[in-house]
Parts: sequence; structure tokens; C-alpha cells
Amino acid sequence: MSQNDTFRRLSPILLLIAGVIGSIYAGIASPTDAAAVGVLLSLFLSKLSGTLNRQTFLDGLMGATKTSCMIAFILAGAAFLTVAMGFTGIPRMLAVWIGTLQLSPYALLAALTIFFIVLGCFLDGISVVVLTTSVLMPMVEQAGIDPLWFGIFIVVVVEMAQITPPVGFNLFVIQGLTGMNIMRVAAAAVPFFALLVVALVLITIFPQIVTVLPNMMSG
Repeated sequence: MSQNDTFRRLSPILLLIAGVIGSIYAGIASPTDAAAVGVLLSLFLSKLSGTLNRQTFLDGLMGATKTSCMIAFILAGAAFLTVAMGFTGIPRMLAVWIGTLQLSPYALLAALTIFFIVLGCFLDGISVVVLTTSVLMPMVEQAGIDPLWFGIFIVVVVEMAQITPPVGFNLFVIQGLTGMNIMRVAAAAVPFFALLVVALVLITIFPQIVTVLPNMMSG
């Protein structure tokens, strides 16, 4: 296949990505609304390519319904576990315990990485952040860590936790979508987990990767 053919096949996907992200940065849609923009663009591109008809449209609706229901049940289980964790106070107690260790900044980040990965294997990302950030932020600021950088750090680590083999939250979502054995899904996630580890190391060694663009935008 020539490069022109490859680009022609990829152009609808690139247009879809540009439309979704562009609508957010242009202020046309919020990140949540951008999902609807993506759906409309997908329907438009399918119509242009001639693949959209009544049957494919109904198949798409049914597939979306099945996927949404499956994810909803997973989220319901995670919500129950979140309530249980919040009631027992385990995440908060662990966060306080880490603060009492008086660790150096790098040792603190290493401990928090393990902490977030363990929690992220059982809770969804938003719950992990909500349950622990209020306790962790004072010790992070006391250690001299940039709050903006720490926010990106949390995002990367929580996403690592979501695909941590073999019990990451997102692995069960993918297993439900594909019907594959969970161990096969976990094995396939290992390279992506490794890439996130590399990304985490890079932003720790070179924090400017995270802060340069916000600093430029803020003047």
C-alpha cells in the first residue's frame, strides 16, 4: 500500500480527532460536549464514505447500548467500593501515614506512585483523586513540588493504575468489549503500561515538559 493510500485511509480518522480536539480548544464545546461532536462527525464521515445505512446505524446504536450498560455496571461496582473506602477512611489514613514518613521529594513521589497505583486498581480515577488530594496537597506543597506539575503527575499515575495488569479498571472494560480472556488483555496492556512508566520518569527528570507550555500561555 502506497503512502498516498495510507494517508487517504487515515484522513477521516485524523479529521475526526481534529474536530473533537479542535472544538474543545476553540471554545465551541466542553470536553463532555465534544463526545457528541465526535458522534456527529462519525455519522457524517460514514455517510460520505457510503457505509452508513439503516442496518449499520441500528447496529451502532445496539453496540453503543451494550457497551454503555457494561461500563455502567463496572462503574456501579466501583462506586460501591468507593463509598466503602470513603466510609472506612483507608485512603485518607494511608495518605496521612505517607505524610508522617518525612520523605525527600523524590522518595515522596515514589511512595505516591505506588500508593496511587494500588488504589487505582480498585477505584476509578476520579474517586482516587477526590479521596486523597485534600490530604496530599499540603505535603506536596511543603516538599516544594509544583502543584501544576503534580496534577499532571496524578493523571499519568492514575492512568497507569487503570491498566495495571491484571486487575486494572480499564482492563475489565476492554475485556468486556472484546470478549477476550482477561490475562490476554493484561498481557497486551504491558507495553502501554511501560510507556507510561517512561513518561513518568521523563516528566520527573525534566519537569519543564509539563510546565513550559502553561508558563508560555500565562506569560
